[in-house]
Amino acid sequence: MNTALLLIDIQKDYFPGGHMELTGANEAGEAAGRLLAGFRRLELPVVHVQHISTRQGAQFFLTGTDGVNFHESVAPRANETVIQKNFPNSFRSTGLQDILQKVGIGQIVICGMMSHMCVSATAKAAFDLGYQCIVAHDACATRSLGFDGAEISAGYVHAVSMAALGSLFAHVTKVDEVINRLPG
Repeated sequence: MNTALLLIDIQKDYFPGGHMELTGANEAGEAAGRLLAGFRRLELPVVHVQHISTRQGAQFFLTGTDGVNFHESVAPRANETVIQKNFPNSFRSTGLQDILQKVGIGQIVICGMMSHMCVSATAKAAFDLGYQCIVAHDACATRSLGFDGAEISAGYVHAVSMAALGSLFAHVTKVDEVINRLPG
């Protein structure tokens, strides 16, 4: 089965100094970089997803700012596909489905940011479209959230997001396992 790597929103605004810093962004970026290196070494398809904010009042991923750019840990090469999106689901109103179909992809390895938002939305959409999904959980990051007056730590938000995905939508594992299972 042909496999592609999907790197979701690994952009500067999520890293220290950005406008929406995530917990563990540096570690997730480094792990995503190792995963990307494995796909590049084997010349497997890679798709970089870039979120561009179009929502009124948005504070990050704004066109013309440095924060919208890809983090250096996963900077795209000229021969790699880049798509832009405006919604959490990387398939919504983008050409991602067509790109994957053209090269006969049946399995997607997903990593990126944020675990509970764009990673989850994309993995669930991919599952609904019939793809086998693998989520590299150590190459994902998120932030703390609030609910009903309680603060929910980023670690807990990430764990719950990965547990939910792993219950049906994806095989959730570590980067090293994904790299060890790549063909070649």
